Amino acid sequence: MSSPGRVSAGAVTQFAVLDALLAGVYASGMPVAEALGHGDFGIGCCDRLGGEVVIVEGIAYACTVDGPPHRMAGTDILPFADVCAEPSVTPAPTGPADLVTLTSLIEASTVSRNLFHSVRVDGVFRTVRVRATRREHFPLRPLAEVADEQVETVLTEVEGTLVGFWAPSIYQGIAVAGLHVHFLAADRLAGGHVLDLELREGALSVGAFARFTLVLPTDSGFLASELSHDDDHRIVAVEGGAPRSSGRHR
Repeated sequence: MSSPGRVSAGAVTQFAVLDALLAGVYASGMPVAEALGHGDFGIGCCDRLGGEVVIVEGIAYACTVDGPPHRMAGTDILPFADVCAEPSVTPAPTGPADLVTLTSLIEASTVSRNLFHSVRVDGVFRTVRVRATRREHFPLRPLAEVADEQVETVLTEVEGTLVGFWAPSIYQGIAVAGLHVHFLAADRLAGGHVLDLELREGALSVGAFARFTLVLPTDSGFLASELSHDDDHRIVAVEGGAPRSSGRHR
């Protein structure tokens, strides 16, 4: 077990809950400028699920189906986001690993299975399979239906950064329990929510947080919805994903 001294004094701040997205309740969001006020590192999704967000080194990038990732404006809306101040952690060299092996390495680096952890991997990847979803229009559909039409891209021999979080199992439905990571290529030409990967070599940084701040939406749709957490298979299906033959290659 690692020492308490490795636990950051900061907090992971989250806007909204995953079960709201699963229920189709994501009409409002936190402005990017406000999210960056809580930290320089994180992930999220674009307005009406119109793409995946990577926040790294204080810049928020939108990974959409319309072209390469672009820097987001402060007024852009995040219907879901996890943000923190990136902790100062000495990176650990990591050799070849698939997603299962990398997840095991990350979990072995956690301070406690009851704490939130930031996860960063800078490296060279043999492949990274990422997804982005198209922006929804009213009436908003549940996330699982949107994900059925997600656009997948298989990146090959690419350098870049994994950004994300590992969350305790007791928070499933509020957050994504376990590992949830997005990818941003070093050349900023590709990125998205990670479905699978094969790492050649990299550097792994894992930071622990004992503070978790949840900010809930206050729009009429959220306030009128009575959310409940059902079977976990919905989250596994949306956040994992099986290989698809329709993926693009870059």
